Amino acid sequence: MAGDFAAKTKTYAVPLILFSLSMLYQLVLLPRAFPPSHYDALGIKTYSSIEEVKEAFENLESKWNSGLEVPTTTEFIKIRYAYELLTNPTWKRNYDVFGISEQDHVLEKLSQQYAGEKFYNIELPLLHADASDTGDYAFNVITSKEFQSMFQDSKPWLLQVYSSSSNRSAQFANSWKRIAALLNGVANIGMIELGEIQIAAYLAERKPMGQFFFRNGLPSVLAFPSGCKTSDCLIRFEGELSIDAVTDWFAMAILNLPRIFYYTKESLGPRFLAKSSPHTVKVIFFSKTGERATPIIRQAAKDYWNYATFACVLWREEEFSVWWNTFGVESAPAVVFLKDPGLKPIVYHGPMNDSWFLDVLEQNKQQELPQLRSLTSEELGCDARGYSRAGHDTLTWYCAILAGRLGPDLDSMRETMRRVQETLSKSSELNAATDEHSITASVALKSKRLTLSWLDGEMQKNYCFFYLNTENSIETCGPRRVPTDVPRLFMIRYERNATEDTFKVEKKAKSIWEFHQQEVDPAAQLSVTYNGSAEVSQIIQWMSNIIKDGDSRKLPFYRVKTPELVPEDVEPFWSRAPQGILSKSMGAKQKIQRIISCIYDYLGDPRIGPALLLGSLMSYGSIWLMKNQQKHKVQSSQPSQAENNDKSRPRERRPKRNVSKHNLPPSITDFEPRNSYQMPLSDSDSD
Repeated sequence: MAGDFAAKTKTYAVPLILFSLSMLYQLVLLPRAFPPSHYDALGIKTYSSIEEVKEAFENLESKWNSGLEVPTTTEFIKIRYAYELLTNPTWKRNYDVFGISEQDHVLEKLSQQYAGEKFYNIELPLLHADASDTGDYAFNVITSKEFQSMFQDSKPWLLQVYSSSSNRSAQFANSWKRIAALLNGVANIGMIELGEIQIAAYLAERKPMGQFFFRNGLPSVLAFPSGCKTSDCLIRFEGELSIDAVTDWFAMAILNLPRIFYYTKESLGPRFLAKSSPHTVKVIFFSKTGERATPIIRQAAKDYWNYATFACVLWREEEFSVWWNTFGVESAPAVVFLKDPGLKPIVYHGPMNDSWFLDVLEQNKQQELPQLRSLTSEELGCDARGYSRAGHDTLTWYCAILAGRLGPDLDSMRETMRRVQETLSKSSELNAATDEHSITASVALKSKRLTLSWLDGEMQKNYCFFYLNTENSIETCGPRRVPTDVPRLFMIRYERNATEDTFKVEKKAKSIWEFHQQEVDPAAQLSVTYNGSAEVSQIIQWMSNIIKDGDSRKLPFYRVKTPELVPEDVEPFWSRAPQGILSKSMGAKQKIQRIISCIYDYLGDPRIGPALLLGSLMSYGSIWLMKNQQKHKVQSSQPSQAENNDKSRPRERRPKRNVSKHNLPPSITDFEPRNSYQMPLSDSDSD
């Protein structure tokens, strides 16, 4: 009996499970998703008018005053709360359209406060409309007409949906103003009042049954990324409303900006300075508050990642001596620029605004002795495919390049070249000297016909070997294969053909030989290597002689294809950091939260219970029908099987019986009789 019951239970397991879920949903989950509304507390239908609300409350109040009914304290608080909420036009609108009733916490608070007391001892009114009803804190308010045309700008939008009667919106006003100031220049800021029903409903979320709602109430913060013009691609802020949280979310999720991390005095060296690219300027911010970098600074970190890397340090008074001795920082706020090795840091003290910082960053993005890179070759005028820094009209210009592998020897020679550059840029020192040849290099530098730079010989090995193609070039170019590093200075003279540039005609290559001839660089190049001492005066005199000779003589117009410069950094420093631009764990957490939110929303769908019940009945009917069909087939197949068995019996080979053959009657087939013979036939084959 027990086995039969277990078998039936197993057979009908799916219908039973679906039926149980439908009952659980209808009796437990669904009532929780649809608690009694404030209209139910007054005993009137949903969306009743304010007059009907007042009439219903007056009827209840007359019963209380006459003594016909005496409400409990909790009942009175619920009814009075519903009355005050639904007679305020703004509160009623927010509740009817979006289900917003942000003062529901008052119910529990007052119930505990007046527990055990008579209802007439409760202090009225329960709800207080603060001065925030005027909505004076709002700015950049967007109306329906403005909303249609606001996406013409390419900048992303950060919007706040608020209500003029919302206390939470009023409390968030000062934080919102600070957020708008921080995002000024990188995003558009706007506010939408909940009274703009059409826009607010367009921006709101929808429950499965179509009700509009804001998951976290008001104020609701959302963003339209650049290029997004519909609600399908907007992104909602789902965290706790604060200046730091909203700003950081918008910078990372919408603007895709990097974070600038804070370092301590112990971690700044090994985790930032040692890991940063030697080709970039280091920018360090000192802050007293520990606030995140503003979006403008983070945008600069993204735009200038090829030139500079950024870090933040929290200023502590007890660490004053460390920062003073290391960078020369005496107080915060301050910003430090670390450029060439051995060069004194550039320090700016005091508060800074965004425009000032961007100007200073542009001035200091290059090292004092600029590096020749794929990014800077045309800017420096050291590219045979480009032009001089003096302009396109300049036909002859020069580039002095110091090449070598990174190390103390190269750093020492870079310092020498910085002094050469500084000396050439100061006319007074050259005027004091009697060597007129030195003035030639100074004039060329000031007129931007001469550029001084340095080259990473290991990274740019092809470029380095191309110009220093000598027996000893392995001491300067390519990977370190010899114990010594020898930096070398060489100078390139560029020359363009004015006639060719003016009357340039595009022709299709007729053969492979003509095609290769067209691959040469447009500017002719002649290079010479410096073999003198590391004295500043001798280097200047050598450079002046090269420039004077190159300007006065008619030199061969030799063109060739120059090797390409290799990009030093293929990805930004912040993308290699442990947290990168956007933490993967943060993304996974948000996805899980969204899934949970969707499940929670669908738990309030009243169609799920009947659907589960219908599924249970259909599953039960299918199983019952299948069992009956199988039973009917078994019963109908039994007679035919018996007939088939009877017909097949003669054909079956019977097993031999082990019975004795004695006393059996004779048979003509058992043995051959005596005196028997075969009669021959006339037509037999034996004839």
